[in-house]
Amino acid sequence: LRGACPGRAPAATFRWSSQGDFLTADPHGQNEGINVNILYHVYERLTARDRSLAIVPSLATSWEKVNATTWRFHLRKGVRFHDGSPFTADDVVFSIERAQMPTSNFKTFASLIGKVRRVDDFTVEIVTPGPSPILLEYVNAVMIMSKAWALKNGAARPQDFKNAEDTFASRNANGTGPFRFVSWEPEVRTVLRRNPQWWGVAEGRFEGNVDEVVYRPVKSDATRMAALVSGEIDFVLDPPLQDIARLKGNSAVRVIEGPENRVIFLAMEQAGDAMRHGSVKDRNPFKDARVRQALYAAIDVEAIRAQVMRGKSAPTGSMVPARALAPASTEPRLLPHDPALARRLLAQAGYPQGFETQLLCPNNRYVNDERICTAIAAMWAKVGVKASLVLLPRAQFFQKVDLTEFAIHLYGWGGAPTDPGLVLGPVLHSYDGKGRGDFNSGRFRDEELDRMIEASDVEMDAAKRAAIMERALQRVRTEAYVIPLHRQVIPWAVRKGVTVFHRPDNYLEMTWVKVD
Repeated sequence: LRGACPGRAPAATFRWSSQGDFLTADPHGQNEGINVNILYHVYERLTARDRSLAIVPSLATSWEKVNATTWRFHLRKGVRFHDGSPFTADDVVFSIERAQMPTSNFKTFASLIGKVRRVDDFTVEIVTPGPSPILLEYVNAVMIMSKAWALKNGAARPQDFKNAEDTFASRNANGTGPFRFVSWEPEVRTVLRRNPQWWGVAEGRFEGNVDEVVYRPVKSDATRMAALVSGEIDFVLDPPLQDIARLKGNSAVRVIEGPENRVIFLAMEQAGDAMRHGSVKDRNPFKDARVRQALYAAIDVEAIRAQVMRGKSAPTGSMVPARALAPASTEPRLLPHDPALARRLLAQAGYPQGFETQLLCPNNRYVNDERICTAIAAMWAKVGVKASLVLLPRAQFFQKVDLTEFAIHLYGWGGAPTDPGLVLGPVLHSYDGKGRGDFNSGRFRDEELDRMIEASDVEMDAAKRAAIMERALQRVRTEAYVIPLHRQVIPWAVRKGVTVFHRPDNYLEMTWVKVD
């Protein structure tokens, strides 16, 4: 038996790893992949997703539209938080309103939910700002926490993550989910333990046999993969692409591959009148479409695909994370790789000799992120743009992005929500301080684009809405407000004897994991 072998974890312990650390226990503190993956097992939402990523009931058992702007949600009875207190409508109202606050990293979704009100202990109504074709997508983003626990522990508002605020809720958790939050040692491990009182057990939703989850961040690719091969850990979310062929030849390991709903792109700071972190002092070159297009034309995405990503990427000109839902017209690149064109555009914009700038990149967030940025900097250098690299771990990287402390940075957007509206509003709308444009890190503004996005937010006719979104996405392409590179292909590596379900949102559902 595996549990009887010296040095091996008991069969019900699942040990997994990736290169980046857990960031915060606050359910509204940081909308980042690993963080959300862990917290979704501790905190639940009104809805969840099944294996096909369809929205299904969770803390809400059902819902219906009362009128064009009012939705009624019926809540699950008999649910308790991990501290034993009962879950009620008060917790839903509190959590949605908390997620709408200025320090929330989820307000881009929560703000579009609108007003939420308690009807009785197990019923809430949501009144949306207007007709809302994708309200359930917004609701699905908000984790529910105990109002009483939050108020008792000084956590009435979300942690201010970008300013490195430390709060009780950033270090402790009290959800209703299938796992309890046991401990977090930054850069060492995060431990969860199965919640035997979880309501989902009675409904057959806990399909696996995991009693304890241990997450270990391991920055070094070699160390992380050696731990998997030796049996020290069971699963690696992000095996390095250069190791995939070797892993496929190892009988102790399985490699599972599939496309991810995530687009990798570059954002340029376009709000300031002067350039940040560069040699141009009297103006901001990134406010000129010719400069943005020049940077675009200088990048050879096919070379990145072949040499950096080892074929594990799908170059695209679209900002929609899921290929299946992207308008076909937005897929081709706006400009081909053409260094000569890039130099002409730079000269036309007043930079015949190019300029110096800075490229901010994470070194442990996206697949081969550091290598991508190194390759791009070399391509830009050939047209006269000298970009110094600033490489940071994900926590420090996201803080700089949130504070707009960059000239250009690498970014990724995606996950389970695949509707184009879930990139248009959060990423491509002007920042309004109320939720829209929260992830428009470059802070570009385009009133015509904003009007199209806002029209799509309330258009209930599917064909009309699709046409509006296509026009909006085409405008983003033409203006080159951002530079899309590719969609990731995500390989997972798992030890033989461990069963996991690969999802295109790169989310590991631990209630489905089985450890022999």
